[in-house]
Amino acid sequence: MELDKVFRDEWGRVLAALIGFLGDFDLAEEAAQEAFAIAAERWPREGTPASPAAWLVTTARNRAIDRIRRDRTLAAKTHLLDVKEAVEDELEETTIPDERLELVFTCCHPALALDAQVALTLRTLGGLTTDEIARAFLVPEATMAKRLVRAKNKIRAAGIPFRVPPAHLLPDRLAAVLAVVYLIFNEGYGGRGDLAAEAIRLGRALAGLMPDEPEVHGLLALMLLNDARRDARYADGAIVLLRDQDRSLWNGEQIVQGQAALDRALALGGRDVYVLQAAIAALHVEEPQDWPQIAALYAELARRTGSPIVELNHAAAVAETGDTEEALALVEVLELDDYHYLHATRAELLRRLGRVDDARSAYDRALTLVHSDAERRFLEQRRTDLA
Repeated sequence: MELDKVFRDEWGRVLAALIGFLGDFDLAEEAAQEAFAIAAERWPREGTPASPAAWLVTTARNRAIDRIRRDRTLAAKTHLLDVKEAVEDELEETTIPDERLELVFTCCHPALALDAQVALTLRTLGGLTTDEIARAFLVPEATMAKRLVRAKNKIRAAGIPFRVPPAHLLPDRLAAVLAVVYLIFNEGYGGRGDLAAEAIRLGRALAGLMPDEPEVHGLLALMLLNDARRDARYADGAIVLLRDQDRSLWNGEQIVQGQAALDRALALGGRDVYVLQAAIAALHVEEPQDWPQIAALYAELARRTGSPIVELNHAAAVAETGDTEEALALVEVLELDDYHYLHATRAELLRRLGRVDDARSAYDRALTLVHSDAERRFLEQRRTDLA
């Protein structure tokens, strides 16, 4: 449906423009949702406007102003009452301010906890549902809903400004922003291509804003290199492992761009987590793959992050070097029982070691945890192949 595509493509931009105009997250989100509802009613009958985002912003802005006029208790918003109501089709696409970077930095203000920063940006910029964000964080939906409400209330109560911070504050705010962009990318990489494209766009914008920050270029390189393999990751509705992918489907131009961004990061002295991950991604697109080097980079990344998920990737790389027993030993000590990739990896290692019954049980556990239909089909096929 055309509106579904517009939602995926334009939600973040529409909402950011409204927040910049209204100065209120909840009011902006309600107005945006109302505008999309009106579009769902009108567009099938009247046709999609030439500038969908402009139509949505104008419609939402007018509905918000109407609501403010009805609710005189919103005294802080009375200045908006003097704004002339706009005609819904009078704006050009280029007249809409693109305030998504302002939205990212507002959501990533240090007054908010990191998990709240990421969750709020995924909700406002990416348009993810509370349930989708909860799954990304491995927490119950009710917990995530409360987290989002607290984050919005904190922004309102603390008067956090809707702007990109001044240059002297940018480096301190960068870690949270990069975490936000990367989580958006990962959500998109799992199936929502619009979010992956949005994350890359934000990465490019950040690289322009902070050209001397190696981690910015490292993250951009990582996203470009991974996204370049998107079209080869699925076949017949199931995920395709890297070693089985059709390389002719890879985006060669994006790989070149990713390698150039990695070179820039390394030239700036980058050796931190996103640069390390980008270096791993660059090795993955080489043929043949240097698995000992990949395993060494994962080991360094695990040392820097302390992440059990990175340790799991390290174990998978160790297995590719031929040391399956060592890889299994690394996996067995990880506390990731609710993470389906752990059980899927463990199942593969057990399969290689000839422990078929144990592998089948591990696949069963992974299947109880997986959410992606493509990954479910892949796991079901792997389990069937054990017989």
